[in-house]
Amino acid sequence: MSEETILYPETNYFSPFILDYLAEKSSLKDFYNRYPKIENFGPQIEEKKNSYDHSIRKDLIEVLNEQYSGLEVSELTRENIELFGSEKTFTVVTGHQLNLFTGPLYFLYKIISTINLTRQLKNKYPENNFVPIYWMATEDHDFDEINFFNLNGKKFKWNNADKRAGKTAVGKLSTEGLDEVFKLFSAEIGGGENAEYLKNLFEKGYLEHDNLTDATRYIANELFGESGLVIVAAGDKRLKKHFIPFVENELTKQVSLNKTTETVEKINSLGYNIQVNPREINLFYLTEELRERIIEKDGKYFVHETEISWTKDEILNELKEHPERFSPNVMLRPLYQEVILPNLCYIGGGGELAYWLELKSYFETENITFPMLLLRNSALLQTAKQNEKRERLNITMPELFLKQHELINRKVRKISNIDIDFSPQKEHLVQQFQQMYDLAEQTDESFLGAVKAQEVKQLKGLDNLEKRLLKAQKRKLKDEVERIAKLQNALFPNRSLQERQTNFSEFYVEYGKDLISHLMENLDPLESNFKILTFGK
Repeated sequence: MSEETILYPETNYFSPFILDYLAEKSSLKDFYNRYPKIENFGPQIEEKKNSYDHSIRKDLIEVLNEQYSGLEVSELTRENIELFGSEKTFTVVTGHQLNLFTGPLYFLYKIISTINLTRQLKNKYPENNFVPIYWMATEDHDFDEINFFNLNGKKFKWNNADKRAGKTAVGKLSTEGLDEVFKLFSAEIGGGENAEYLKNLFEKGYLEHDNLTDATRYIANELFGESGLVIVAAGDKRLKKHFIPFVENELTKQVSLNKTTETVEKINSLGYNIQVNPREINLFYLTEELRERIIEKDGKYFVHETEISWTKDEILNELKEHPERFSPNVMLRPLYQEVILPNLCYIGGGGELAYWLELKSYFETENITFPMLLLRNSALLQTAKQNEKRERLNITMPELFLKQHELINRKVRKISNIDIDFSPQKEHLVQQFQQMYDLAEQTDESFLGAVKAQEVKQLKGLDNLEKRLLKAQKRKLKDEVERIAKLQNALFPNRSLQERQTNFSEFYVEYGKDLISHLMENLDPLESNFKILTFGK
């Protein structure tokens, strides 16, 4: 495997907010504590060690051992779970939805970034222990976001027969109906050793486990257990009880709304788009049958679109008796994670980091250490043959990331035997009209409007002529245009980043275990560049 890198701004796929964060712009310093550099983890370790409630460690070990019962657990994962008993053990966390068969490729990149960072930290700070965590979003309820994956340009969708789909937490859903997906997947993936492994992974994961939480844990453990990954499903009552004081603050004081609203206003004032806007109460009420928002009105509390209601005393008693029924939304889940884990760093995509950056002042109000925020690795996977085609078409790596019409127009202009760039003519025309403006001002200023109208008309005429000539050249260079489009479509399915569309199985069927081992070797979580990884010679 060979690798190249390009800068994140050159990809045109990352928001100004995240690009400015990566550039450590001074205007964003107020939204985080420490930027994730290896030397900054030392003070982060000390701060977390002094602020974390170490009594939670016992419950973590107990819950994790129960969750892993019945699974084949690697020696390294088992050791990592037991290491929670030491006050010198810290975590690096990534989170992800329970997407069908892992969803898009970046699921792998998130976890590999997390594992690799713990290894780097162990080398730098050998007196401490560092455990990679995959935090399963078991309590999300948006079924339509997770019920499919894309393979070979086809969408494999799970039509779940569970009537609770979309109404309660996805982790609770029965795996019923996935036998049909398995049949279609098996037919698509074909034969061979790697294909048989993938079929077995899917079958054992989904057809031999009753719910989506257990199925996802099995698959993630099979893929990354040997690397010591620890998978957390945090809905257990023994863990939720540690979050009771913060849920009470949310119900009675609306702390998150008050603090994040101030931050959102600051982010807006800097010209950035807001990822998530806080609600008055950022909690859901969760049962086997539903996950619905909790609303407060006139001193009473209600579960949205149900008959469930409480007085203030009643809901606080419900919280005390059943903390597992109070499910944090996207604004509160980060705080919950940092309360129960001895965590140093959260690794996520651009959208995730954008909403984490809204939360620092909320964390400070609740006296919880704000973690370091690291953008996960991003990569484009290609074959050596595809790379050779790119080179023959004389497309640079940054050009490959352009919108397709921009790429084609640029290459047509470059390879054409006539000049289709009318910029000099337009500039000459503007200069000529400037003389007319001067003349009109000296004689009769009422003619200025007529001069302007004529200038706009003639510039538009040049634009139209340029477009017609470009279109004609595209027809003339049809074969070249088609080769460019075909290559880019293969590497950017649905005109999007490959990592956001394609399932890992598309590559695993070709490269097997080498896929993950090569990614482990080539993805450096602290390197702030986009990777292009080429398989083959």
